Amino acid sequence: MSLFTVKGTWTGNRNGEGTITTDGLHTVVSAPKQLDGPGKGANPEELLIAAATNCYMLTLAAILSNRDIEYTHLDVETEGTVGKNGKRLVFEKIVHKLVIYVKQADEELQEKLIQLAHRAETACFISQTLKGNVEVTVEPVVKVVN
Repeated sequence: MSLFTVKGTWTGNRNGEGTITTDGLHTVVSAPKQLDGPGKGANPEELLIAAATNCYMLTLAAILSNRDIEYTHLDVETEGTVGKNGKRLVFEKIVHKLVIYVKQADEELQEKLIQLAHRAETACFISQTLKGNVEVTVEPVVKVVN
């Protein structure tokens, strides 16, 4: 079993601000502008999306490494959609818009990369944790660069 700890502080009301600290992160946090907050630093919605993105990238990198597939780098832009269920806010959807950069790839390898990009989403434990509550999908693209 592994234990992860996040420390938080908060001052003020709903529109106040706080900090979140881990071993590798220290950031100001507040309610997001999109939900009528002050928009200072990160917000819970972005932090959840960041956790999903980080897990997805790490899982995909591990899958590619285990198969000895070379790539130069990955770019992921993740969008999260928040809606309302009555008066409650709910995360509806998270979409990872992925670009895999490779130096060379025939059509077969490109198809394999797309398949592995989707597999990484189902293997990511953050996606598994959200499953049933939030739809998580991947929109992968392979780019051959010189």
